[in-house]
Amino acid sequence: MNGDDEEVVAASADPSPPLEWRFSQVFGERSAGEEVHEVDVISAIEFDNSGDHLATGDRGGRVVLFERTDAKNLHSSGARKDLEETDYPLRHPEFRYKTEFQSHDPEFDYLKSLEIEEKINKIRWCQTANGALFLLSTNDKTIKFWKVQDKKIKKVCDINSDPSRTAGNVNGEVNSSFPPGGISSLRLPVVVTSHESSPVARCRRVYSHAHDYHINSISNNSDGETFISADDLRINLWNLEISNQSFNIVDVKPEKMEDLSEVITSAEFHPTHCNMLAYSSSKGSIRLIDLRQSALCDSHSKLFEEPEAAGPKSFFTEIIASVSDIKFAKDGRYLLSRDYMTLKLWDINMDSGPVATFQVHEHLKPKLCDLYENDSIFDKFECCISGNGLRAATGSYSNLFRVFGVSPGSTETATLEASRNPMSRRHHVPVPSSPFKALSRVVSRESHGVDGNSNALDYTTKLLHLAWHPKENSIACAAGNSLYMYYA
Repeated sequence: MNGDDEEVVAASADPSPPLEWRFSQVFGERSAGEEVHEVDVISAIEFDNSGDHLATGDRGGRVVLFERTDAKNLHSSGARKDLEETDYPLRHPEFRYKTEFQSHDPEFDYLKSLEIEEKINKIRWCQTANGALFLLSTNDKTIKFWKVQDKKIKKVCDINSDPSRTAGNVNGEVNSSFPPGGISSLRLPVVVTSHESSPVARCRRVYSHAHDYHINSISNNSDGETFISADDLRINLWNLEISNQSFNIVDVKPEKMEDLSEVITSAEFHPTHCNMLAYSSSKGSIRLIDLRQSALCDSHSKLFEEPEAAGPKSFFTEIIASVSDIKFAKDGRYLLSRDYMTLKLWDINMDSGPVATFQVHEHLKPKLCDLYENDSIFDKFECCISGNGLRAATGSYSNLFRVFGVSPGSTETATLEASRNPMSRRHHVPVPSSPFKALSRVVSRESHGVDGNSNALDYTTKLLHLAWHPKENSIACAAGNSLYMYYA
């Protein structure tokens, strides 16, 4: 036990150095004063496991795919030219537009007299196969499984007529592509497959009619065969190959709806253990469940929640405690959660409380009444964690996002703006001493400075969605209809 304690303290003494964030790219940048259409606002962002592809979804039901252009240089062989290039620092990661497709359309539920909007809530990449890309996308009610593959373009050639001339009436004269006197022999056109290719998206399966409430999460299982979908009261387990049947594995709906006290806000599979998943609630708790225990996992194997703070509770206490997003670290040991005020890091082996808490909106506490009046207090900010597990990021208002060092002993805090000039400002604070050596990584950190004056915040420009590259220090984030990318 003492050896473990000494190891934690030693690790705390040598945290990784702070990162310098730089602007990389922007897609869909709008000019000053340009109106943003509601259907163009980005509502989901996701990197694939390799980091070579990025997908975004918007409120208009479209999914846009980007592919990395410098990936070939990163994965190239040891040719002399390639080896010479390694003497120079690598350029920042570059992506280009690949394709887009209409994933969902607006629908109407005639039984419930309910309009179902086309907005994409979540996107999740699936395993690639035979050079094709696979992904899941969902709106409030329907999940779709898409296959995107490059197809060879077919062209028509070897015809008698001149394709550069088109038959028609031009200035009162008949313009015919046929020569005077006609054609002696007619050749049928030939369809030839060219060397050019174009990505084509095809919907493979539709998973519908399984949720009475709005879907807030989908998550792939590490077995590559199943996935979960979660709404306010239920979590369903699907097989990718079977679209007309799902299994209800979590049901928190009470017998009487008047007794409803909490709802499911987010759900995520463990990255390596196919039998484990976690889901968060509106009361600020996170439950870890084991699918091996029973078919209906109403009882959890572990419960993660912060001990109740002493003192009186306000009307807003439960609202700001609601967890809006959870993410597992790549190794599955740590779990990141975001509520309205804070970002928390949990160790799944320690359910007594979070190992680290990072204050994101502490300066908004005096403004909770105003935030409630304009509904901003219900905004659902996402979070993400780096592939190496050393840093985490989450969004805020005025198109700001924050990056925190979550490794033991780190005091790294950066606040950046989603623009061409991110204006990074880093704040260092001493790590408070802890009475428990094993808990020496517990730190509460707050970012002042950039938006310490809450009156200066613009609540209409909020950065809700962002994603961290799985292998590099690169972040993609959405500001309205614009996709900004940064690297360090």
